[in-house]
Amino acid sequence: MIYVENLRKEFKKTIKEPGIKGSLKSFFKPKKEIIAAVKDISFEVNEGEILGFIGPNGAGKSTVIKMLTGILSPTSGSCSINGKNPQKDRKQYVKEIGVVFGQRTQLWWDLPLTETYTVLKEIYEVDDSRFKKRMEFLNEVLELEGFIKSPVRTLSLGQRMRADIAASLLHSPKVLFLDEPTIGLDVVVKDNIRKAIAKINAEENTTVILTTHDLEDIETLSKRIVMIDKGSKVFDGKIADLKEKYGQMRELAFVSSDENALDILSYAEKFGLEGDDLFAESDGASFKVRFNSSIVPVSDMLSYTLSKINVKDINVKDADIEEIIRRLYKEGVQNG
Repeated sequence: MIYVENLRKEFKKTIKEPGIKGSLKSFFKPKKEIIAAVKDISFEVNEGEILGFIGPNGAGKSTVIKMLTGILSPTSGSCSINGKNPQKDRKQYVKEIGVVFGQRTQLWWDLPLTETYTVLKEIYEVDDSRFKKRMEFLNEVLELEGFIKSPVRTLSLGQRMRADIAASLLHSPKVLFLDEPTIGLDVVVKDNIRKAIAKINAEENTTVILTTHDLEDIETLSKRIVMIDKGSKVFDGKIADLKEKYGQMRELAFVSSDENALDILSYAEKFGLEGDDLFAESDGASFKVRFNSSIVPVSDMLSYTLSKINVKDINVKDADIEEIIRRLYKEGVQNG
């Protein structure tokens, strides 16, 4: 379905020297530097697959998505989606894809949602019968009924995101690109959107590329991920394998009235943790401890903490993407 081979994107950046002299020199004889935002990335996505496409800020994720959707042209390399080139076959290609950017909307701000969908119906040349069936399906999956007659500007963030996803699916695309679809949403709305994406994928066999910082999005929806950092692909495989190998770190966060809680707990001495396997910090009554759960089980860490100090609130989080990438790279350097 999707084939990406040695995809590369370079940008030219003007280098400005300091001071007035530097400004004048940059104006009359600018010095250019070539920045590679994406460096020869290759991967494939099967029809009906949900691929998690992840990485830290500035990794090049959005640049790759913009090339795959035809917004940007690659400097070199190629990509093919359902047999079409996003840049050369743009008119035919856009009818086969749906795109949602979490921080931008494709909806008309002052129009009621129903009128927005009517406009999109004409743009995508969806006939009346198909449009009616499509709206019934989208209403059911995304629960639009409660706000479909409201102007877009009056919608909450969660409602707008559901409306945007519906707009991207109105013409029954074969491929759906979702860039941060749950950003800024509360837990309940996130869960509803994840269920909607899973249902659309299951019932229509829609291929999905999901870009997100939220590992829970990926774990809920996808079995496979492609991870990039600094423009290069650093991992392609099952998320279970990635977390098993690099995601052993957990973060224990708690609030305590004991100001010297970390001294009392002395995790390093108690569990023999050292180096990158333990990091602790405090900010007043709030404490954060990152630890390697393959050495010390979460249950042991929790029971020991609760037995030694007065805890008002406590929770445990998985390692974030940046932490996983850092450990992935460190192991690569040690093995290299």
